[in-house]
Amino acid sequence: MTSKVYDFSAIDIKGQSVALSSFKGKVLLIVNTASKCGLTPQYEGLEKLYKEKNGQGLEILGFPCNQFAGQEPGDSDGIGQFCQLNYGVTFQMFEKVKVNGDDAHDLFKFLRAEAKGLLGSEKIKWNFTKFLINQDGTVLKRYAPTDKPEKIAKDIEKLLA
Repeated sequence: MTSKVYDFSAIDIKGQSVALSSFKGKVLLIVNTASKCGLTPQYEGLEKLYKEKNGQGLEILGFPCNQFAGQEPGDSDGIGQFCQLNYGVTFQMFEKVKVNGDDAHDLFKFLRAEAKGLLGSEKIKWNFTKFLINQDGTVLKRYAPTDKPEKIAKDIEKLLA
């Protein structure tokens, strides 16, 4: 049975396969994102957090998803350009994935099972749900879509200390 985030791989926004084991020893914040969502401005806070903490060992992994009200309709090129142009995103972005359902990406099936949501639900409720993973690949916590990156910073700082 898979027990660590490092057992997965995903296709990045440029079409290259990325083994998550390449992030061993880092604190990870994995986020399902969308470009046309009321929460899209969180890209700004995520990028700020990434710039402040990347040198200390934080990696942010963004996974666009179109499962919530069709709020990520673009292709990888369009998504990448949007993130760069509007929010200066430099953290790792991946190809669009599904986060719920039988055809969800295996990484998100794992994350949902490891860090359940409200009332024990595994289903991801909306864009910008965030998962915090420690340096050994263990999923520690799920954050609600409305939890701003600034709020999560304290938990990340504790892991980086």
